[in-house]
Amino acid sequence: MLIPRPRSRVDGTGSFTLDERTRVTADPAAEPVAQYLQQVLRASTRLPLFGAGGATDVPLVALRIPTDPSDLPEGPGGDRSEAFRLAVTPDGVVVTGGGPAGVFYGVQALLQLLPADVYRRGRVRAEGWTLPVTVVEDAPAFAWRGVMLDVARHFRTKAEVLRLVDQLAVHRINRLHFHLTEDQGWRIEITTYPRLTEVGSWRTESQVGAHVPDADGTLRVAGKDGRPHGGSYTQDDIREIVAYAADRFVTVVPEIETPGHVRAALAAYPELGVHPDRQLDVWTEWGIAHDVLNAEDSTVQFFRDVLDEVVALFPSEYIGIGGDECPKDQWEDDPRTQERIRELGLEDEEQLQAWIVGQLAAHLETHGRRAFGWDEILEGGTLSPSATVVSWRGLQGAITAARRGHDVIATPDDQVYLDYRQSDLPNEPIPVSIVLTVDDVYAFDPVPAELTETERAHVIGGQANMWTEHVDSVSRLDYQLFPRVVALSEALWSADTTGPRDVGEFRQRLAHHLGRLDALGVEYRHKSGPRPWEERPGVPGRPQTRAERALYIDAVTANIADGASTP
Repeated sequence: MLIPRPRSRVDGTGSFTLDERTRVTADPAAEPVAQYLQQVLRASTRLPLFGAGGATDVPLVALRIPTDPSDLPEGPGGDRSEAFRLAVTPDGVVVTGGGPAGVFYGVQALLQLLPADVYRRGRVRAEGWTLPVTVVEDAPAFAWRGVMLDVARHFRTKAEVLRLVDQLAVHRINRLHFHLTEDQGWRIEITTYPRLTEVGSWRTESQVGAHVPDADGTLRVAGKDGRPHGGSYTQDDIREIVAYAADRFVTVVPEIETPGHVRAALAAYPELGVHPDRQLDVWTEWGIAHDVLNAEDSTVQFFRDVLDEVVALFPSEYIGIGGDECPKDQWEDDPRTQERIRELGLEDEEQLQAWIVGQLAAHLETHGRRAFGWDEILEGGTLSPSATVVSWRGLQGAITAARRGHDVIATPDDQVYLDYRQSDLPNEPIPVSIVLTVDDVYAFDPVPAELTETERAHVIGGQANMWTEHVDSVSRLDYQLFPRVVALSEALWSADTTGPRDVGEFRQRLAHHLGRLDALGVEYRHKSGPRPWEERPGVPGRPQTRAERALYIDAVTANIADGASTP
């Protein structure tokens, strides 16, 4: 049972068994994929599998990239680079891809045809590595199939990030949006400004749970844990993560937050702030700190310098510059900022934020890169034509951006925010916001129905977001991600290209797929809810209802449409 569901699968009679004689061969361009396949298979099967060395009488698993891939299915925009055909006969296996990525995804389908134990890193069975005779043809519906990981609220080690990359690759997720900076921590080494990690990567303690209301309705922090928390990645760590992911056809897309969510940077370099005489600490609370960047040329240059180092580390076409949830009160109350608005010929604080975002986007263009930011970057002024919008407050940002000619990545919070709670069970860990089930994620469609055919072409895909305020361990990360990421993979890879979605049929395939997650060591959430050892007191705080969220989104829709700020 394959996940994602393929466009075409035709089963035949018989089977092919991997044994001591089987060899893996590849066209030169597919050789890295052959090495990956050998690595996976040799760990679990202990079969030799190395190349045939010119022999013609051995059973082969052959990886091929034809000069003309026109007989493979078309992907988005007619692209076939990620398309594949997997053909299993009694005599051998041929994986044909439109490019190396297509071969890799064909290999993922091949692995799913074997027993789930193939995903284990040691041998637990000596035989039975049999594939059914079949022909599978497939290609993705969307070019951008992503998951965002926030490592700023709670840091994840390099080894844990590499583990996640492996999990995403198995599910044909091809973008890891790496959220590296926040109010609560700065996680990437910048050699020009070493204090960003020396000071900005550690906080003294962390908020426990959500904010809770007092008797008068004022929200306050329920408590803090009293434990320092932090960590950062050296530039060599980043290079390793990027290279490891690239071998698995996952592009790591970095994000450096501006001009809000910058408290950690201000703790390291106070001169970047509106009040440079104030020595701030890295923030220990969740939510949005009101400390923001000033609008001086020197501050813009500081972040140009940061982006220069980021661009050198990440080959991604897209570089995130944030732009979301930027409070304006410090700008409104600061005489120098008001003077700066007049100097720049701007009308208000909204246009000031747009100016800062525009300066950084233009700088990225000089590197041949494209800025992408949250849907707030649509507000306050003209956005660089090359900028891509990440629509998170529902899909209104996607609609507005596509109609203005901007590319869009859809990530509506009410459909694919994986930090949100998964049930109303009293023992559900992390009861944040509205309930998002596997079925909800499976129904995700990144393309708003209101768009015309021309406008729909601007929606390059979608992603799920994993914010980590309340996710303080890798086991909790697994619990929040899986199996919802499995549903996401099918929503973004298959979409409706294989026919109408049938959640019941998907659930049957998912039940089988859970054995693969077990073999991979993923501590996923079970359908029945938390297992006994996962039960613990929920996070204090009042969950948001869908009715409350609907009122908020109504206001967001109106403000995006007229270019105003969020209430």
